Amino acid sequence: MQGKKILIGITGSIAAYKVAMLVRLLVKQGAEVKVIMSESATAFITPLTLATLSKNPVLIDFQASKETGEWNNHVELGLWADVFIIAPATANSLAKCALGLCDNLLTAVYLSARCPVMFAPAMDLDMYRHPSTLANIGKLQSYGNLIIPATHGELASGLVGEGRMAEPEDIVAYLQAFFNQNLPLNSQLSTLNNKTVLLTAGPTQEALDPVRFISNHSTGKMGYALAEAFAEAGAKVILVTGVTNLKTQHPDIQRVDVRSAAEMYEASQAHFAQADIIVLAAAVADYTPKTVAKTKIKKKEGENDLTLELVKTVDIAKTLGEQKQASQLMIGFALETDNELENAKGKLQRKNLDLIVLNSLRTEGAGFGHDTNAVTLLNKAGELIEIPLQSKQAVAKRIVAEILKIM
Repeated sequence: MQGKKILIGITGSIAAYKVAMLVRLLVKQGAEVKVIMSESATAFITPLTLATLSKNPVLIDFQASKETGEWNNHVELGLWADVFIIAPATANSLAKCALGLCDNLLTAVYLSARCPVMFAPAMDLDMYRHPSTLANIGKLQSYGNLIIPATHGELASGLVGEGRMAEPEDIVAYLQAFFNQNLPLNSQLSTLNNKTVLLTAGPTQEALDPVRFISNHSTGKMGYALAEAFAEAGAKVILVTGVTNLKTQHPDIQRVDVRSAAEMYEASQAHFAQADIIVLAAAVADYTPKTVAKTKIKKKEGENDLTLELVKTVDIAKTLGEQKQASQLMIGFALETDNELENAKGKLQRKNLDLIVLNSLRTEGAGFGHDTNAVTLLNKAGELIEIPLQSKQAVAKRIVAEILKIM
């Protein structure tokens, strides 16, 4: 970060208090930091605090001095910076920037900036998931901006959900990764803009009779979090989902509902050719009943046992892996209870995957039914990437980031 010129724009959110730590961390790493504030942001953190930490004057208005007529040149600020980060970015500021509205110094700098621009949204969960906010985020991404997604946690309203501004340490890590890749912002974004992701999620149900079925404990939460993360990154997502109570939020997610392993295979096969990225996160049954009773199976007097004859289902990952083209990227999931790494490595090779996500039931708070997860990523080069226990939304964003690196 040494010598990097970072411009921070602060808008009117309670999360503005976090920017003091962000400025301190950036300065500590050798960056030169300047701060612009909207008028409403000054109600949450003082310009004096930020000026002291950044060692630069904080700019709020176009007019620098009423006495001399000096003004703050928004064009020069946009030319000065290597990166412009708007953090926190409220729903109002996202809307203004998406629509090109310019009624303060901060939005004027945004419209004239030639450097990469990043937005770190902060708002309540319903505001963050509102169709208008999602549409504005999509517009900003389509203009070549980068979104540092909000995280899951306790919000100022007292509710718990997605909408917290990313923590200062995470924003710094994001910036470090950005500068280390030495890529212009647009080239990063183009990896998912206009890309199609085929993603399977949730459990399958294999019918025994009209009443009963064989299934598993999957809720689909991890797969749905991935669908949202891909869509937020600019991709069109085709979500082939087993039966769950979950709903999709992002308008760029096309949902295809299925029930059985056979239906999931047929739907995946139908959309496979158009997909640039295939992520197989569903918990698909390995076996299905050989015959399905047309009427409810009744208990019989004098018989204590019921024998079911099962047959293998189509191995979706293996079948699609055999059809995979050089231009396609394929990611699988593995849930293991023993010999975890060995089994995951074997699956990576057998099924022609580019990356595999290993879940372990040994980690408390991870796996089926939880809102949190901890996973290990394995790639073809044999590298292991540990993602510690955190919300499934945060894990999903990390997985998408690793996929971007592979691409």
